[in-house]
Amino acid sequence: MSPRGVVGAVLVAALFVGGCGSPRSGALGPAPTTAPSGTAPVTAAPSSATSSGRPEPTPPADPPASSATTPSTPTSGPARGTVTVELWFVRAGQLVPTRRSRPATVATSRLALTELAQGPTAAEAAVGLETLVPAGVEVTRITDGTATLRVPSADDPAARRLREAQVVWTLTQFPTVRQVRLDGADLVDRADYADLLPPIVVTGPIVGERVTTPLVVTGTADVFEATVSVRVLDAAGREVATGFGTASCGSGCRGGYRVLVGWRTTREQKGTIEVYEVSARDGSRINTTTVPVLLAPAA
Repeated sequence: MSPRGVVGAVLVAALFVGGCGSPRSGALGPAPTTAPSGTAPVTAAPSSATSSGRPEPTPPADPPASSATTPSTPTSGPARGTVTVELWFVRAGQLVPTRRSRPATVATSRLALTELAQGPTAAEAAVGLETLVPAGVEVTRITDGTATLRVPSADDPAARRLREAQVVWTLTQFPTVRQVRLDGADLVDRADYADLLPPIVVTGPIVGERVTTPLVVTGTADVFEATVSVRVLDAAGREVATGFGTASCGSGCRGGYRVLVGWRTTREQKGTIEVYEVSARDGSRINTTTVPVLLAPAA
């Protein structure tokens, strides 16, 4: 090729690369498993959410007894020496997540199931959260990504399924557990119980959490045009902040969302975070998830 031809080819290639940048969109990105405390937006890249609503997990699970590897040190948690686990409780026949920070342990699946059986805090119970998982449920082994355990039966088939869903969604937050075998039955995972999720799930903040402005509200949703709206109410019920974001999928599929909101307050007070969908029919707030919190002034 002649020198003139080489120069021309280079110019064409440069123009092609320059014209292939990522398109801009209004999506704020999917939600992480462990939500920030509300002091500032996190800088780490958020995890993806699948059609089952499963975010990529953070803390490690129990390794199989025969494993010769050492579990990785948990990086989540508010302080060194602690681990944060996600728990899935029940409210009005649907799954609702919350979190617990406890002293670090390699037996994270045992810790999670113990906390699940202990049930909600007083603040969580006040907003209707409950657990159907009894004490004594333990993983017998974890092999090739499968956790095996027995979950006691319940008289009501719907209650039994919710109990199983609590266990499955709680255990599969860990990277060593992809699926669960219950009572020797077929393998199940989060997708088998995805219909038990409400249209809008809030993973952060959690009930009773002390939050400051700006606050990052995270979760998953299956809503019209993937649009998730947020408003913040003060102790008197006055609206002090609003915001909205776009889930990574919507209108028939579940995607992660991340919405940043800010407000002004001079004193610490009780407040409420409302995450909702705007009705396409009349513009009203529908599928609202309410999270009572403690609003704190900016540091």
